[in-house]
Amino acid sequence: MSQHETMRAMSLTAHGGPEALVYRTDMPVPVPGRSEVLIKVGAAGVNNTDINTRIGWYSKGEGDVEDASWGGQALSFPRIQGADICGEVVDAGEGADSGLIGTRVLVEPCLREANGETLPSPWYIGSECDGGFADYVTVAARHAYPVETALSDAELASFPCSYSTAENMLTRAQVTKNDTLLITGASGGVGSAAIQLAKARGASVIAVAGDKKQQSVRDAGADQALVRGASLEAALGENSVDVVIDLVGGEDW
Repeated sequence: MSQHETMRAMSLTAHGGPEALVYRTDMPVPVPGRSEVLIKVGAAGVNNTDINTRIGWYSKGEGDVEDASWGGQALSFPRIQGADICGEVVDAGEGADSGLIGTRVLVEPCLREANGETLPSPWYIGSECDGGFADYVTVAARHAYPVETALSDAELASFPCSYSTAENMLTRAQVTKNDTLLITGASGGVGSAAIQLAKARGASVIAVAGDKKQQSVRDAGADQALVRGASLEAALGENSVDVVIDLVGGEDW
């Protein structure tokens, strides 16, 4: 377990720009509650989810931050952000498996349980509760997944948000080995994850990316790469795609 009472953390003090983040060295180390584990953070990724939460982008109304959390409520400050977390379990609360202590884990960011209770609607770690921009974080043990890999903590911390987003899209589209996918914005974090996860399902993948990213999407596993802005109909023909994973949007949205 942690031998310290205080820890380092980036504390979000209000909605706003980077100036709303304050580096602290005196934040209390969280204590794992019922069914929770304490994780010593090895690495925490920064992505658009953290930025959007900080600036209040998730608010449903213009300039209204009373519903700016993932759950539709006002964010509580100070808040420790950080949804992409890799680390080691160092303590376990009542009812949590103490056998996890010493285990390297990835944290599932979309939480179904917190404070020992099943949530009526999902929370996102770093939004409704404190996240991984700190030395330590607590989470329900069910959301801490053991990992055994040669990948570094920093590499693993790039997985949770991007790969879970891509997997949810593929699941919703019911992608199978019989499908041909077109993935726009394929060179980004979610796009490259979608390529790899679609290939793991046995699907054929056509990736759309910028000219300088053609080789990188092929390296990720794409069967075919198209330059952004090219005529898809001319390149592929009609009725050549079963599923589109659109990570770009545009005016039609």
